[in-house]
Amino acid sequence: MTVDAPLVCPGCGAGGAPSERFCTRCGSPLVIAGPAGPRIPDPLDPDSARARARKVHPPYAEGELVRVATARHQAEAEMLQGLLLDAGVPSLVRRSGGFDVPDFLAAGPRDVVVPSGGAAAAREALGRDAEPPVPVLPAGEGRAPAWVRALAVALAVLVIAVVAAGVFAAVFS
Repeated sequence: MTVDAPLVCPGCGAGGAPSERFCTRCGSPLVIAGPAGPRIPDPLDPDSARARARKVHPPYAEGELVRVATARHQAEAEMLQGLLLDAGVPSLVRRSGGFDVPDFLAAGPRDVVVPSGGAAAAREALGRDAEPPVPVLPAGEGRAPAWVRALAVALAVLVIAVVAAGVFAAVFS
């Protein structure tokens, strides 16, 4: 198959021969140049951010954050975010509590949270049953009572003392 239109690199803008498939400068796949040249949407582009913000319905952006869905991994959470944005609901993805493995950045469950004003619309867009939204606690809230934390510290000190005594007895006996 031959291509009559000129080929260009979307990464660096260099031209390419019709027989080439990849850019000789940066190695990106060559694309057919359109009338205005190739354009890859940049998620950090202000126009792209403005276009996303125009999709959000203002009443859906009000209120406290509530969890409306849980995804199994980052890719699934981003797909749910796209569905919510198409419905006009702004959303945020967070790691689920208790799962933080820095070696596997995209792995692990994610919570999809939305403002409470858009919770009903979000559940409808995602096909979820009408259940009450689960409020998201700010950092530091929902902690164990002080006596539980003090007991945990006392037990940790006791374990360290027992281990240190065992090491001391093994070394000096």
